[in-house]
Amino acid sequence: MYAARRMRPASTALFAVWLTGCTPAAPPEAQPPLTPTSPPLAEPAETVITIVGTNDVHGHIEHLPAFGGYVERLRELRRADGGVVLVDAGDMFQGTLESNLNEGAAVIAAFNSLGYTAAALGNHDFDYGPVGDLEPSSGADPAGALRARLTQARFPVLSANLVDTKTRRSPGWKNLSASTLVEVAGVKLGIVGVLTHETPSIVMPAYFVGLDVTPLAPAIGAEAKLLREQGARAVLAVAHAGGKCHSFDDARRESACAPDEELNRVLAQLPQNSVDAVIGGHTHQGVAHFLSGIAVAESFCYGRAFSRIDLHVPRDASQPVSAKLFPPREICIDVNAAECSPGSYEQRTIVPSATIEAVVSPFRETARKRRAERLGVEVIHAVLSEHGSESALGNLLSDLLLAATPGADIALLNGGGLRAPLPVGDLTYGQLYESQPFDNRVARLTLAVAALREVLRLHLERGRHGILSIAGARVEARCIGDRLEVALIRPNGKPLTDAERVTIVTSDYLASGGDELFAGAGRPAVPFATETLTVRDALAGELRRHNGSLDGEDPKLLDPKRPRLRLPSARPIRCGK
Repeated sequence: MYAARRMRPASTALFAVWLTGCTPAAPPEAQPPLTPTSPPLAEPAETVITIVGTNDVHGHIEHLPAFGGYVERLRELRRADGGVVLVDAGDMFQGTLESNLNEGAAVIAAFNSLGYTAAALGNHDFDYGPVGDLEPSSGADPAGALRARLTQARFPVLSANLVDTKTRRSPGWKNLSASTLVEVAGVKLGIVGVLTHETPSIVMPAYFVGLDVTPLAPAIGAEAKLLREQGARAVLAVAHAGGKCHSFDDARRESACAPDEELNRVLAQLPQNSVDAVIGGHTHQGVAHFLSGIAVAESFCYGRAFSRIDLHVPRDASQPVSAKLFPPREICIDVNAAECSPGSYEQRTIVPSATIEAVVSPFRETARKRRAERLGVEVIHAVLSEHGSESALGNLLSDLLLAATPGADIALLNGGGLRAPLPVGDLTYGQLYESQPFDNRVARLTLAVAALREVLRLHLERGRHGILSIAGARVEARCIGDRLEVALIRPNGKPLTDAERVTIVTSDYLASGGDELFAGAGRPAVPFATETLTVRDALAGELRRHNGSLDGEDPKLLDPKRPRLRLPSARPIRCGK
């Protein structure tokens, strides 16, 4: 930044008149004019770079106008001593009608207008697959929709560890790079992006064909070294990998954070002084802590909050860069209110950005009518979900899927697909959409009971993904010595025998190897057939036929005395240990 020069006031000559009686005395000798002086303006000792981060927006554009007001205020604050860098840590698109109806174009349009500096790829940014309704089997580009969004973006999208399986290098897509070097108020800042190691096992396999993810720490370290060699005074990592912390009262108290999260492990492996700050994501948690001595921030999910890290970069290059962390900032005072009121921030009332409102309004209006469609069901008590344990929502949706699929014996749905509870009131298509935002299709496959038991055993032992929801049978697991044994029980109490074959209805995501359930991790794919109907629309149709009420507290949905999953411990189950 350049300080404006101060203009000096015009000089004034001073005259003294000495009066003796009525006759003026002779004028004094001429004196040089006196000029008020000010010390020269000193250059600021440091530049402040305010990093503003979002993560896991998942298509929630409704609060972006208010967020724009915060960004405008921070840019105003930094005009005198630095600048603002706006980044996103991935999972930008998937999750709402406003975004999914246009395959993420709404989010990129808003991010362009907000002036994002860079964004990292997230695993769910691959979810749209080919452009439109095409399928990879037709020869369409499996990542066509994502590549269209990269072309639309007026900021670089980063992923240093996404590689082509044949070349082991970046896939070479337009506007996708490992890192970027930007100049902020005369300071060079390097930004490197990375993608969670889980990606290959949690993305629709058909949409990730020919791609792989390399370990995060080596990718960050190598790219940071290159950025430093190119003159970067500071390096920021934007990682679709995260942590989990339970309090924000002391940024230096690392014990407030779970130690075994992916981002903690990655940062512990980095060479010293590789990066100065990290904006994380993926875990949908809050972080504002120094982990392994590095400033790390993550701000939950769905556009409800943002992260902030202030980097203080001394003019003296021999002095180290320091960081100040801020707790995640909720964008709206009341996240449940119909209208977002951002309140005040940095001694100023925040006014939502009219520019961003104009960008997102057409997308919101297009989605509004579809969102409001009623399904003819009244929810008496909210139907809730859990990621790692049996839930009323998971049981309800698997029941509905089984009922909607004549000839199927068992329904299985993945816990990671349960994204929001069904709230109290007249249920709408929009609310079901938020609960099941993925466009996965209904799939059928047939397995021997012995093979299905093995699938379930591995699922319970690994525990890496959300727990399965099941309808049409109960699962009873127990440890016998150091081995986990799994039994399948019919609703009438009779066990299923190994020789029997059962037809399973599920999503094409799981059927094709998603969550490494029926394939992957060295196991061959299982043949399956898909329908044109999405799982969500099959559920919507069954709810319309239900035409009554739902009670999230109904023991038919979740009965602790008679669980559908009777397990010896929480997942991952480790027998004999």
